[in-house]
Amino acid sequence: MRLIERYLFRQLLGPTIAATLALGAVAVLTQTLFTLDILVDKHQAAGTFLKIIALSLPQTLSLVLPIAIFVAALVTLNRLHTEQEIVVCFAGGMNRWRVVLPFIRLATIAALITLVVNLWIAPWSQRARQEELFRVKTDLVASLIRDGAFTQPGKGLTVYAQSSDRDGQLHNIFIDQEKTEGGSTTFAAQRGQIVLRDHKPALILRDGSNQQFSREGALNYLAFDEYLFDLSPYVNTDAVISYKSPDRYLHELLKPDLTQADEKRNRKRLLAEAHARLASPLFDLALMALALAAVIGGSFSRTGYGRRIMIVSGLAILVRVLGFAAQAACDSNAGLNVIQYAVPLIPIWFALRQIFRQKVSHAVAMTSSLTPIQPLGAA
Repeated sequence: MRLIERYLFRQLLGPTIAATLALGAVAVLTQTLFTLDILVDKHQAAGTFLKIIALSLPQTLSLVLPIAIFVAALVTLNRLHTEQEIVVCFAGGMNRWRVVLPFIRLATIAALITLVVNLWIAPWSQRARQEELFRVKTDLVASLIRDGAFTQPGKGLTVYAQSSDRDGQLHNIFIDQEKTEGGSTTFAAQRGQIVLRDHKPALILRDGSNQQFSREGALNYLAFDEYLFDLSPYVNTDAVISYKSPDRYLHELLKPDLTQADEKRNRKRLLAEAHARLASPLFDLALMALALAAVIGGSFSRTGYGRRIMIVSGLAILVRVLGFAAQAACDSNAGLNVIQYAVPLIPIWFALRQIFRQKVSHAVAMTSSLTPIQPLGAA
């Protein structure tokens, strides 16, 4: 019997991995569309773009894994039952529990993986992603300079650079600065580099000139070997990283710092996120149980299980949507958090009741699996 259980487990494992990869690829494509501005607007390298995409994968995994398990289970069970392999298992003396055990075991492994991802891996990756996005957002060179394009990083400031290299050197720079009292100042330099001076950002211009127009239209011209252009008025240097609820660990969600006004105001939302992370692994078991109920929970059918599969698929979608709705409802009412556990547990109870509502008759199973052989000479 152990050999048959391992066989059933292997039959399910392959489709589960394939479905997870397929759904994960769709999720990655969606993330790619939302983060394309990092390459286009922020002038970042492809490595930064791929790093941000990779850091979003753990959170995506916890969302797609229950669906992947459900799809893979339906495909595998329908094939095994249509080819009468499940019937042969029953005819060989296996009870329903022994038949469904490999499927429950895989769902349990997936639930444990989801729990580990939710509690440790996803918060770490989300924090790293936020830090990378913060670095991109506050990247002074990226926000000020685009090769061959005029940019306006601040009011009254226009910057142009023909090109930039990997060392941060800017080439053929043009800067136009409008003065508050009227008039403007124009800088042109062959080379430049953004640096920090006294903890303030500045642009060192080398081998250039300065042309200043007064309100009366007079022109003042000055050539220089090196000039320090202060960028601090145009850059928000006080920006800090703000971690949202998906970026926090479980203990930070359950025990927020109530001395901070923002965390005190969002205490219920943080608590709802904590319970959602603990309840979401149950959806792996719930959707697997529904898939088992669709095929094994009913009588044997030689014509297939399309109608049952459609009904259970609709139930699975409804269960997952209700899970998201329950979390949203708990954002404003902490007393409703118990619903987040009830949403997956009720389908588990219903599906298991459907699966084990009747015992398998080995004689009937054997009769269904074998084709009668007529004796020689029979009409």
